[in-house]
Amino acid sequence: MPTITNIQDLRALAQKRIPRAIFDYADRGSYDERTIAANRADLAALNLRQRVMIDVSSRDLGTTLAGKRAAIPVAIAPTGLTGLFHGNGEIHGARAAEAFGVPFTLSTMSICSIEDVAAATTKPFWFQLYVMRDRGFSRALVERAIAARCSALVLTLDLQIQGQRHRDLKNGLSVPPRLTFGNALDIATKPAWALRVLFGKRRSFGNLAGQVKDAGTLSTLSQWIGSQFDPSLSWADIAWVRKIWPGKLILKGILDVEDAKLAAATGANAVVVSNHGGRQLDGAVSSIRALPRIVDAIGHQTEILFDGGVQSGQDILKALALGARGCLIGKAFLYGLAAMGEAGVTKTLEILARELDVSLALTGTRTVAGVTGAVLDR
Repeated sequence: MPTITNIQDLRALAQKRIPRAIFDYADRGSYDERTIAANRADLAALNLRQRVMIDVSSRDLGTTLAGKRAAIPVAIAPTGLTGLFHGNGEIHGARAAEAFGVPFTLSTMSICSIEDVAAATTKPFWFQLYVMRDRGFSRALVERAIAARCSALVLTLDLQIQGQRHRDLKNGLSVPPRLTFGNALDIATKPAWALRVLFGKRRSFGNLAGQVKDAGTLSTLSQWIGSQFDPSLSWADIAWVRKIWPGKLILKGILDVEDAKLAAATGANAVVVSNHGGRQLDGAVSSIRALPRIVDAIGHQTEILFDGGVQSGQDILKALALGARGCLIGKAFLYGLAAMGEAGVTKTLEILARELDVSLALTGTRTVAGVTGAVLDR
């Protein structure tokens, strides 16, 4: 086992331990990958302001996210196919998040079902909803989330039509994963993954089992998604969701000020500034560049969460400084899960917490609540 000191170490270990098609699904973006690159580059371009001779002997990383206390300003983002990165991956992720004290978000496109995760945890988690063409099925998903005592519904807005991810098509990514001539050697070098996933109990979309009859007959994930998501989705559908969902509502995928104002007008409890991890509209602005404008426009009306390129505690601090209440982590979470299972998710959260704690101290800041734009060197 190599020494793990940062998220990039977990990424390198994950790349060695899971098949290329699964790794690329998390790691890569759409089209020319300009936006996924901008997410990281624009975060890196922000400088922190070093302060000295300030008493920072007592520090507090805690905050509230969607009205609930969180140990650090982080929530695990909804990630599709999580159970293909490690057997029962969603369960491992939810357990690690619960033990650490941060929210876990289960994706509609999860491998483990809502009921699987609810049975394996003791505290409520968040559920992410894609509104499908079949509104009856979408309603059933929401009702299942209510029955599972989910504490927040995360409605994704930016996947009405899927941006083409070249690597997924080239790799022939499929659900459930198939052993083919092209990937046989790759899978043969990952026997632990194959035992947990390829020959495991849960290998397909747990939330869709028995609902979508043609899901298993299509050759790639992209084809399946293209056949199910609804390009007619509009702001009117938010009102429909609110009629059937009684809890906290979080709208994910806001990148434009005009959209942010419309989102706030729905009465949502929070919005997530996000470009879907650079996996949708390539050439869109990075999330961190969009964040200050959206905070200025609606920060007085609703909670602002941030998603897009977060892979260190310094990244979290920068997002907080620009007005976010907290950050969602997707890739960093999947790297840890793929590398070391549940222990890897815990390691990811520990790394982020430690880096955030040190960075707070070195910018002369004692608490997450006390972070302002003053920690950035303008």
